[in-house]
Amino acid sequence: MQDIIHRLEEMREQARAGGGEKRVAAQHAKGKLSARERIDLLLDPGSFEEWDMFVEHRSTDFGMAEQKVRGDGVVTGWGTVNGRLVFVFSQDFTVFGGSLSEAHAEKICKVMDQAMKVGAPVIGLNDSGGARIQEGVASLGGYAEVFQRNVLASGVVPQISMIMGPCAGGAVYSPAMTDFIFMVKDSSYMFVTGPDVVKTVTHETVTHEELGGAVTHTTKSGVADLAFDNDVEALLNLRRFIDFLPSSNREQPPVRPTADEADRPEYSLDSLVPANPNKPYDMKELILKVVDEGDFFEIQPGYAGNILIGFARMQGSTVGIVANQPMVLAGCLDIESAKKAARFVRFCDCFNIPIVTFVDVPGFLPGTAQEFGGIIKHGAKLLFAYAEATVPKVTVITRKAYGGAYDVMSSKHLRGDVNYAWPTAEIAVMGPKGAVEIIFRGDLGDEAKIEARTEEYRERFANPFVAASRGYLDDIIRPHNTRRRICRALAMLRDKQLSNPWKKHDNIPL
Repeated sequence: MQDIIHRLEEMREQARAGGGEKRVAAQHAKGKLSARERIDLLLDPGSFEEWDMFVEHRSTDFGMAEQKVRGDGVVTGWGTVNGRLVFVFSQDFTVFGGSLSEAHAEKICKVMDQAMKVGAPVIGLNDSGGARIQEGVASLGGYAEVFQRNVLASGVVPQISMIMGPCAGGAVYSPAMTDFIFMVKDSSYMFVTGPDVVKTVTHETVTHEELGGAVTHTTKSGVADLAFDNDVEALLNLRRFIDFLPSSNREQPPVRPTADEADRPEYSLDSLVPANPNKPYDMKELILKVVDEGDFFEIQPGYAGNILIGFARMQGSTVGIVANQPMVLAGCLDIESAKKAARFVRFCDCFNIPIVTFVDVPGFLPGTAQEFGGIIKHGAKLLFAYAEATVPKVTVITRKAYGGAYDVMSSKHLRGDVNYAWPTAEIAVMGPKGAVEIIFRGDLGDEAKIEARTEEYRERFANPFVAASRGYLDDIIRPHNTRRRICRALAMLRDKQLSNPWKKHDNIPL
């Protein structure tokens, strides 16, 4: 018996050692933690239960039979984050460069299958050189098995990818199908084809960082949601992020006790919107002053800045925030912002998270670039997402809500549950000056007449009263009461029940 116990402990030590001290030291020299150190930092102390520590690859080609490491380049299992169950896999770059073999993929699939059975999030800490070339099609089959589970788990349990090293070729498609992608600056990258292939095919010279680094994907492509400075910052923020999310689509959002009173007035909001309708203001200031304790976890802050998305809490319960940002492109909707917000709205709807929308939108961004880029279909994605959503939806129009963009931004017509407007709201087909130029085309004459007609239109339509008189708004509220009114509305909607007609699935305009 003692011999077996001794052998067992030896095998455990071999598995924990990964690729050995030298390779772990090389990982540290790059400013990166090891696979196990990452898990230790992410999970509550002592909560990790490891699975498949003794698994080895089954390849015999190219001398692989003599190169076996217990665990085969990925650490898998489950534990807790702030007491809540999560499943995790952490790829070990010190073992075969973290490359994915058939056995490696089976380990990942096992924790994903179990996560779906019990209803808990899956967190992937990606640090891999890609498919293990020595295994050929078996490794490609392994990737496909993971992809299939990503699809089946979508909308069932939250899936989060933390890219902490290379992620190239087919490997990028698993993170792409997860709900959120976070990256680490200067040590992680994602691309389908690397710089060498790009140079061969297109004759473009580009670095790994320029092609697929964290800054590129959080500011240019929109592939990633957030970029962090190092592994430690990334994992601590991931712990904070997980706190906002329910464990599965069968749960309501988590509730955290708060000392922030639901009826707290915020008088500074009464002067937030400038008297000049063309002057911008920072919508993030409104969000921070309305949500619990000013705690707003913004998603994709560096991409499509004309719309803000992220998680916050109201009366301790998680809500999703969507808000036009007048500081960027005057808050117009464009291709990037519509895609960004639509995906976020659909995530919230999947996981029973109420959506609070702050509206100041003068319309869709005009121009040939937008039209040629397909703004019609991309804009329809956001419209579709809001119309489809059955979670509680509370909307506050702070200033402009013009044209089709008024409809899109969680209007009463798209089954908005509670729709408020500030007294500064302007709800109309278009801005007063543009409307006058169309209505009275060829019949305006001098500048004074134009100004008079513009003022007439503004008085008639550029206010919230016409919409309120038709029931399109439930109330016109004082800005300083915004928090109280949203909290009351959400409390009223807590047991809301609404379902869409039966369908296999919808056909969103992709």
